[in-house]
Amino acid sequence: MSRGRRRLLPVLALLLVAAAGPSSSAEAELVFGFYNATCPIAEGVVFAEMRAILQEDATLAPSLLRMHYHDCFVQGCDGSVMLRSRRGTAERDAAPNRSMRGFDAVERIKARLEMLCPLTVSCADIIAMAARDAVHLSQGPWYEVETGRRDGNVTVAEYAANDLAPPDSNIVDVKTFFSVKSLNSRDIAVLFGSHSIGTSHCAAFQKRLYNFTGAMDQDPTLDARYARRLRKLCPRAGGRGRTKVPIDPGSGFTFDLSYYRHVLATGGLFQSDGSLLHDASTRGYVEKMANASSPDEYYKDFAAAMVKMGRTDVLHGSQGEVRTTCGVFVD
Repeated sequence: MSRGRRRLLPVLALLLVAAAGPSSSAEAELVFGFYNATCPIAEGVVFAEMRAILQEDATLAPSLLRMHYHDCFVQGCDGSVMLRSRRGTAERDAAPNRSMRGFDAVERIKARLEMLCPLTVSCADIIAMAARDAVHLSQGPWYEVETGRRDGNVTVAEYAANDLAPPDSNIVDVKTFFSVKSLNSRDIAVLFGSHSIGTSHCAAFQKRLYNFTGAMDQDPTLDARYARRLRKLCPRAGGRGRTKVPIDPGSGFTFDLSYYRHVLATGGLFQSDGSLLHDASTRGYVEKMANASSPDEYYKDFAAAMVKMGRTDVLHGSQGEVRTTCGVFVD
């Protein structure tokens, strides 16, 4: 059930979901408007908090979008990425998540909702809604989010290390990681467009610049002029650990089609970005969006792909739990 809707104003969210009707069944699966009866202000509260959060720090938008992806790809969209472990063995302790930001933002939203609707809105749903709002507040599309997820109480760092495609993945590896989650080549090409916003540290792509095959060489598919710019930002001698490089230098904080034009022209920042050009299906989508005169089709595709990803191995009904604090296990 894909419902990529046309762009809508967030202030109309409660009116839109109200039409879907409440879901009170203990075994209900994800639906639009799950909280209509139990916490009808939920989506409005999340959006208001997100707007305030991003006014304070706009760089959290890509981080919160990334969090939803990392949550869904590891044990499903169950909020387990938020859990803290005293032994350093939680998902958030794994290498792919150590640079993750936005945990405090999710807790801030959760605390507000706990004041208004105690033990009602799951952390998993907050992450999904916050990701949507991060996109919209970055001048991207507004789309409806299915809700009704419950929170998982298992978090294992090894799972995150194994289930998240690293930035140096080739297209075969990327397709494998995504197919395990029932996401196809088109979904890959669409969801990679989220790299339109955000930055990266040098370590994530330095291999492409200095040791691509282990022979101290450069990735031959990387545009030479772009590579020279990256080498200046990230020198060979240890790199610059705190240097932040925009994934999409054309519009690093605006959710638009610039990412696709950048990948087509330069090969992208990450090897996995460039890998989209090495498969007929994903390359075709990149070329189509790079030459599109309007983002409308992409916005519709992105909404549908996000809803699809958001259904990954969810807990619902009597499964899982709803936590008071997203990072703390329920006793």
